[in-house]
Amino acid sequence: MSRLLIHPAGETGKVHDITPASAGWGYVGFGLYRLKAGETAREATGDTEVILVLVEGKARIQGAGKDWGEMGDRMDVFEKTPPHCLYLPNGTDWEATATTDCTLAVCTAPGQGGHEAQRLGPEGITLTPRGKGTNTRHVNNIAMEGRDVADSLLVTEVFTPAGHWSSYPSHRHDEDDFPRMTYLEETYYMRLNPAQGFGIQRVYTEDGSLDETMAVKNHDVTLVPKGHHPCGAPYGYEMYYLNVMAGPIRKWRFQNDPDHDWIAQRDA
Repeated sequence: MSRLLIHPAGETGKVHDITPASAGWGYVGFGLYRLKAGETAREATGDTEVILVLVEGKARIQGAGKDWGEMGDRMDVFEKTPPHCLYLPNGTDWEATATTDCTLAVCTAPGQGGHEAQRLGPEGITLTPRGKGTNTRHVNNIAMEGRDVADSLLVTEVFTPAGHWSSYPSHRHDEDDFPRMTYLEETYYMRLNPAQGFGIQRVYTEDGSLDETMAVKNHDVTLVPKGHHPCGAPYGYEMYYLNVMAGPIRKWRFQNDPDHDWIAQRDA
């Protein structure tokens, strides 16, 4: 089994608990709770900032000393409506009590206390198409560089139609050389519709020192420590993923695989 492919630990409770130590890198953490109505999750942020994403379902959330009330209205992620999200700085804590069955993502990276706790969605998030032809996908930018809402975290959702490719043309962001490129670790939390489907993700470097191709299933997480990382959805199954990125600076600069950059140049 690939060390870059993480299966959920179960069907309920905290099914993912990826830390920088467990991933073997320095910045990104990702947790996922699948809660039944009435169940509660709670954590302290410690030295990390957190973005909570209500992937689906509803929960009453308290955090950073404030009651944020009931959040969430997307009962199935493939409704594609903007998610309800909450930013919490380092040095705080949070608690979420599910008011319906819900899936709650916990996106983490080092925090410097530069931003206040705040709602990040659904206001300010608009589903936006990207790409052409069978490279078309649809993006909900939760906390990308254009929104100054976090110290380190970059978070986005992507919906890839059946038979389409995504994170393509192949690109990498694994060198700390701004403005040419930024070093960003990345996780993908995957969903398939219908749920019994699968998707494909390849993670590879140009020199061949890393080259892994993975079949991803519902609720899997993939790790991208370096290299290019395209993914595809087979005919009959649409694919969703939640991306979390972080590195030394909160900017997203990448370079395409030279072998495939002609596609981006043609479609520009």
